[in-house]
Amino acid sequence: MEFLNDAFMQRALLAALLIGITAPAVGIYLVQRRQALMGDGIGHVAMTGVGLGFLMSANPVWMATLVAVVGAVVMELIRAYGKTRGDLALALLFYGGMAGGVMLINLSDTGSNANLTSFLFGSLTTVSREDTVTITILAAFVILVTVGLRKQLFAVSQDEDFARVTGLPVRFLNLLIAVTAAVTVTVAMRVVGLLLVSALMVVPVAAAQSLSRSFRATFAMAVAIGVCVTLTGTVTTYYVDAPPGATIVLLAIAVFVTLTALSTPLARRRARAAEAAARDCDASVPGSRRPADDVRV
Repeated sequence: MEFLNDAFMQRALLAALLIGITAPAVGIYLVQRRQALMGDGIGHVAMTGVGLGFLMSANPVWMATLVAVVGAVVMELIRAYGKTRGDLALALLFYGGMAGGVMLINLSDTGSNANLTSFLFGSLTTVSREDTVTITILAAFVILVTVGLRKQLFAVSQDEDFARVTGLPVRFLNLLIAVTAAVTVTVAMRVVGLLLVSALMVVPVAAAQSLSRSFRATFAMAVAIGVCVTLTGTVTTYYVDAPPGATIVLLAIAVFVTLTALSTPLARRRARAAEAAARDCDASVPGSRRPADDVRV
């Protein structure tokens, strides 16, 4: 436990814990909405905010949050109202955000390739005390939204038309999901990196879905997996010279592969049991036998 003696590791572990909670908590709604790659697009846009932070000598995390929120709102509006040109507009937004961020960092006095790499792929030593406070505040907002409005967000993610009929403010909830996803990206960028945060929002959810059937169980299991892989990956990178973002994502993928392999026989057993129950039900109802059942060879 010697890694706990270092102040930068204490900050990194706290950030990793918050990331492990918030990323799957938001990702489960994105997966339900079939927007699994939305986090990747927001990460590209947030890079412009990082560049502006360096150029204006401001906190890059707060600046990235502001730009990412604006970009997420634009993305949601394009999704809702964009027609044939929607995909093209999103592509221009994504690639323009990344290119703008790289350019702004190079123009700033404090920017460097090391700074750029740390934001793209994560770095344990760059998590400052100020970053820890910022990440904690933003993570509290994400947890409050994703847990406090769990039923409403699930309803609008599952079926927008049904949610609208029941009287839910669908447009507001859609924008809230987009904003929460943007905040989550900026929470995770210090440890996981902007290019890999989308994987942490999706892979734990996919791993949880391979075993659980209900939304509540999937939510809890995805968060548990997220916390385990972020903390384990952070500690691993303390002893092994490896980028924390890549380590965490590879651990998450390993968990997904393992759970999928374990769940496959269980799913087959359940399918056979369901078929057997259906046959027993047909046999117990008079006249329910199909014509093929009466043919004897």
